[in-house]
Amino acid sequence: MPRKDNTMEAANAHDYLAMVLLVDDQAMVGEAVRRALASEDDIDFHYCAQPDEAIAVAERTRPTVILQDLVMPGVDGLTLVRRYRENPATRNIPIIVLSTKEEPTMKSAAFAAGANDYLVKLPDSIELIARIRYHSRSYLNLLQRDEAYRALRQSQQQLLETNLELQRLTNSDGLTGLSNRRYFDEYLGAEWKRAQREQTQLALLMIDVDSFKAYNDTYGHVAGDEVLRRVAAVIRDNCSRPADLPARFGGEEFSMVLPATSPGGARLLAEKVRRAIEAQQIPHSGSPTSACVTVSIGGAVLVPETTQISSRLVEAADAGLYQAKRNGRNQVVMA
Repeated sequence: MPRKDNTMEAANAHDYLAMVLLVDDQAMVGEAVRRALASEDDIDFHYCAQPDEAIAVAERTRPTVILQDLVMPGVDGLTLVRRYRENPATRNIPIIVLSTKEEPTMKSAAFAAGANDYLVKLPDSIELIARIRYHSRSYLNLLQRDEAYRALRQSQQQLLETNLELQRLTNSDGLTGLSNRRYFDEYLGAEWKRAQREQTQLALLMIDVDSFKAYNDTYGHVAGDEVLRRVAAVIRDNCSRPADLPARFGGEEFSMVLPATSPGGARLLAEKVRRAIEAQQIPHSGSPTSACVTVSIGGAVLVPETTQISSRLVEAADAGLYQAKRNGRNQVVMA
């Protein structure tokens, strides 16, 4: 049975445990290696006499070094070396090939198959122990580096997720969850510049809840906040394209930035939003024009000229909104 887990940290020769798995069909060789390692407190020994069980035994014992016989009945030692390298659980475990053959071609074939070292058996015990310790340290250091790398990647991922969440909170309106005014200004500015470069249409809808002060006076601010959330949900649901931006412009006023949208498309979307909000039938006894909550919408579409700035689009959409208010509310006016 193993004395320790093979992932112990290695600071010096006696701060870690080397796990040796010998795969050899000759029991005499197994006993000789066991005796050579018996006095070494930092080396544990496992023996597998059946080459067809070697992979399973390696997965179970998790060695830090595999001593692999090259010539065995039923399976070629080099084939077994390749199988270790193909198995995710044993892919990186150092393999020391043991062979009675000293030919350079055989050594070259062993290294080509994936062996890390080559010893003519039976090697001197001092040399064997030294190589076992060397390869074990290298393997355990690799495990520690991999673990450190995984921990670093996990930490980086957590930091990224935290930063993304912080960015989301920084860019979001706390009540409605839509983008806030600061992000609206940034986004509109970026899309305005893009539309200038590409000479494409950029649409903006300004949406205002009708008689909202009267609603607050009648039903209270808690109910008013709920109305804003429900209006925001309708606006969000109607921003179907990734580039569309729903935002809370301020107070009871909302906006929708719609890149590459024609006047006709903007009007259709605005009417869809207006009807959806009216269809909720939120009672509003304080409204002078309707028995339920409604919105007025102003829209504008521009192909930005080189000398224009993005506030020109906001002014145009605002002009449409004011006209919708003057015309009796609960309607869409495209500037």
